[in-house]
Amino acid sequence: MGSEGRNPVTPAGRDEVEAFAEAMRQAPAKASAQPASGRGRLVFALDATMSRQPTWDLAQQVQGQMFAVAAACGGLDIQLVYFRGLNECRASGFMRDGAGLGRAMSKISVMSGQTQIGRVLRHIRTERGEAPLGAFVYVGDSMEEKADDLGRIAGELGLLGVKGFFFHEGGDTKAAAVFKDLARLSGGAYAVFDSRAPGRLAALLRAAAAYAAGGYQALRDRANAGEAEARQLLSQMR
Repeated sequence: MGSEGRNPVTPAGRDEVEAFAEAMRQAPAKASAQPASGRGRLVFALDATMSRQPTWDLAQQVQGQMFAVAAACGGLDIQLVYFRGLNECRASGFMRDGAGLGRAMSKISVMSGQTQIGRVLRHIRTERGEAPLGAFVYVGDSMEEKADDLGRIAGELGLLGVKGFFFHEGGDTKAAAVFKDLARLSGGAYAVFDSRAPGRLAALLRAAAAYAAGGYQALRDRANAGEAEARQLLSQMR
């Protein structure tokens, strides 16, 4: 990915993390950030370690739906970020259609390794510094890093108006607690899904894409139309 060296992370304690959350709660609400082109931008981040093989295949199947939804809200450019192995974390360029994202994902296979969520979050922070970025999606099943370090960066992203959607596969209670906290600190939302029910992940991705492309109103429209996943995400967001 190449950006982590420019973004050193200072270990943070729980008090500092909560201070970020409090500052964010008191800050004026921000609309989804969009570039001058009017198209939204979304980072789609995936854990590509070995335990994720079933969901990696599922994500390949449903990712195109994000673009289809976003087209009705002004369009969306999506960047794929993934990590695997011991020290591999990479980012694609921003893509304007599902075919490009599908081709990029088809070239990647899962590999044993540990989570690198901190590198992903630092990369997102760098992307936000270079151009408007309204949201990111993170799909994963575990967490093997220092929660307070991740919390500080999530809080910074929240203050920058970058909402995090954390979609959690499986029943790892430690990961669930951390993902919920990161979503809260960024002003985003958390949801759990099961790879045996592909419709759930597809609906969550569609809802996140609607927000990234069209802001709160686009997500609210989907919730008002009866989409349970859109309602779930909207109920958590600030």
